[in-house]
Amino acid sequence: MDNQTIPIVKSTAPLLQEYSEAIGKRFYQLLFGSHPELYHLFNQTNQRRGIQQKALAHSVYAAGEHLDNLDAIRPIITRIAHKHRAIGVVPEQYPIVGEKLIQAVQDVLGSQTNKEILDAWKKAYHYIADIFIGLERDLYEQAESQPGGWRGFRDFVVDRKVKESEVITSFYLKPADGKAIAPYLPGQYLTLRAKIPGEKYDHIRHYSLSDVPGKDYYRITVKREDAHNGYPPGMVSNYLHHQVNEGDMLSFSAPAGDFVLDLENRDPLILISGGVGLTPLLSMLKTTAERQPERQVTFIHAAINGDVHAMKDEVSRLADQNPNIQSYVCYERPTEKDRQARNFDKEGFIDRSWLESIISKPDGTFYLCGPIPFMRVIYRALIEMGIPKNRIHFEAFSPISVLDEKPVKVVG
Repeated sequence: MDNQTIPIVKSTAPLLQEYSEAIGKRFYQLLFGSHPELYHLFNQTNQRRGIQQKALAHSVYAAGEHLDNLDAIRPIITRIAHKHRAIGVVPEQYPIVGEKLIQAVQDVLGSQTNKEILDAWKKAYHYIADIFIGLERDLYEQAESQPGGWRGFRDFVVDRKVKESEVITSFYLKPADGKAIAPYLPGQYLTLRAKIPGEKYDHIRHYSLSDVPGKDYYRITVKREDAHNGYPPGMVSNYLHHQVNEGDMLSFSAPAGDFVLDLENRDPLILISGGVGLTPLLSMLKTTAERQPERQVTFIHAAINGDVHAMKDEVSRLADQNPNIQSYVCYERPTEKDRQARNFDKEGFIDRSWLESIISKPDGTFYLCGPIPFMRVIYRALIEMGIPKNRIHFEAFSPISVLDEKPVKVVG
């Protein structure tokens, strides 16, 4: 980047941040209006809820603010590159996105921008796009060249379908071609391309791998999203729960994701999950029990109650078999059955004082996964406890998964 472009972009990044949601909304209007085929690449539920627009807004602002030091936002860049590889983004799509993004900035900001500002952002976009294209090229090559790997989407047969709770079901997947499958790291995910009867476009979803690596199958564990707070039921999760049966075929891209367990680390491991966020952490827990049985592990899970708590017996068996694993459960609203069974350790919500009472090794490494509001509370509690940020790793089932980001001002 030249010395004229960088100061212009950095000085105008706050302006784009101020109008970020309106820019994101206008961008997707322009993009889908001229290239409706790109609907295949986007989560339409997130589009309707405005989540995708906010994710774009945050990414654009962060890139502009750190244009002269992109290493500062390397986790964001890496996360996005993995998602792009998983859904099949190709280099030819970047110019299309860039054109519509600059047009959206011009449409929203109007007289608050000029040719000099727009040209600077064009240069910045192309500079960053080249970085993504390079990263994604490497990720495609890695996914395809590894033993059992592949490029694009591959068909899998649902070998088993297991109900884990009232709202969560596991799907055991075996390759339709009978060949080997790619290895994965605990914490990674598969990306489903769902072709739902009656739907015009494909629907893309990421689902964490919930078992220990090294099997001849993949296991994903999916929560059924029911209608709530004015939102319709989750289209893909309900399709999987109600329409997909054992023997049916589903298409997935190779395992992806940068939220992974560091198996070289021997420090105490603390895994904290909320709801279906336990799925990648369960893979981490099982892998640690298998490969690092001497490692101290604390597994903390929060759920509404026992009716929706999935895989509790699986975690309990691991804890019973390994004295180095401690498991704790927090129920927000335990049922009478829960109270009689005394099958939880805390009622209400996870808070700092409870965490301090059960985490004996605050010098450990922390992994968090769950709804964003849940993780923000946990993240802040850990920071207040003096846990360094570089010891806290997290994943959110949302395009926006930055827990200490600056708030986005909603305009328009």
